[in-house]
Amino acid sequence: MRTPPRPRTWVLVLVAVFALLQLANVTGRDTPDSKNYLSYALSLRGEGKREAAAVTIAYACAGEASAAARRQSVDVLRFDDPDPGRRVAAECRKREWHTVDARLRAGQTGGHTVPFMPERFMRIFEARPGYPVFLLPFITLFGVTWGVWLAGVAVTAAGGVLVFLILRTRRAPTFVCLTGQALYYVLPCGTTAMRPMTEGLMLALTLAAVWGCALALDGEVRAGAWLVGGSLAALFTVKHSQALFLGLCLAGAGALIAVRRRRSGRPPGLGVVVVAVAGGFGVLGTLVLARLLHYPSESESLQDLLTHHFDRPDRTHVWPEFLRLQGNFWVEWLRRQLWEPLFVAALAAGAWGVARGRRAFGVFVLGAACTGVLTQAGHPDITIWGDRLIVLAWLLPVLGVPLLLEPVLRGRVALPAQEGSDRAHSLR
Repeated sequence: MRTPPRPRTWVLVLVAVFALLQLANVTGRDTPDSKNYLSYALSLRGEGKREAAAVTIAYACAGEASAAARRQSVDVLRFDDPDPGRRVAAECRKREWHTVDARLRAGQTGGHTVPFMPERFMRIFEARPGYPVFLLPFITLFGVTWGVWLAGVAVTAAGGVLVFLILRTRRAPTFVCLTGQALYYVLPCGTTAMRPMTEGLMLALTLAAVWGCALALDGEVRAGAWLVGGSLAALFTVKHSQALFLGLCLAGAGALIAVRRRRSGRPPGLGVVVVAVAGGFGVLGTLVLARLLHYPSESESLQDLLTHHFDRPDRTHVWPEFLRLQGNFWVEWLRRQLWEPLFVAALAAGAWGVARGRRAFGVFVLGAACTGVLTQAGHPDITIWGDRLIVLAWLLPVLGVPLLLEPVLRGRVALPAQEGSDRAHSLR
């Protein structure tokens, strides 16, 4: 009798299919901030400011030219015009070098990043070494273009595998775990994680922390504590605000579970307490280290937001203006969501799914997803494209929708077989 494929085989098949699909867009995924991270990584490799600027500008302008050519090829009025790639690349290089040369001559030569923007703005990226360090081996071994692409594939694939492991620890059937992995790749999580930005690492490390929560609730408290603590520590290097938000949300979720259990006459549980304490220490450690390392403060971040990256004079009443903008933003955001309610519906379905069965697990997942809302609230800019700031909220439907569909899938899907002797979190 033929032995059915093991779960790890199907996990690797999904990873391979995802990687093959990404070959459709090797370039053109970068955003303006990608230049800062790439130049940081190049400086870690030993490149000087001008050498790093040359490589970064060449990469960014090649992507801009490729995107321009693709857009024109489907423009109903200009698709027969000459290829604009060379012209766009030349204009891009001229524009970027004009800015960089002026700032280098003015003495803006400190730090690891090339001065594409004012020094106050670049300090924000100097405080985020995690992604450049992650990027470094890929661009060293495979060159910039393929290295950046492979880094995106690797971190996105890892995020999908972590979704599988979380659902496996939740004792979901294999096909439900694979559904979650596939959803991670096809929903905005996968698209955003593939960009040369911090979001891919943030998603993967947040999922690692959620896996730690699941392990702690499953009785493997020590492994769960190390995973949560390690994820928060790594997140500090990638984007310390996310470490702060995640620690705060996990501590709050743990406290909420403990209080609810106490009121019902039950002990809070060691796993819940350990995760809550790890989250609390994460918050404290983030605040202390950020001050000791002189990272940009909250008010500096608000000035960056309200002055369009310090292009305009500082605001004198930054907090009242920020709160006014906050109210306007969420009214407009909700109006747009009600117009196209897919995201809101996905959140509702995900919340319903994670709440089924083990409520404590659902509360921790809700806490992790809430970090996306907090990140968006910290940057209430409706013009930021792709909804990348709130992307962490998509972890709720990624983990919850497969659990919600489990009864339906269980009755109709016979592939692959579920080994009864497997440990919940294994890939056997």
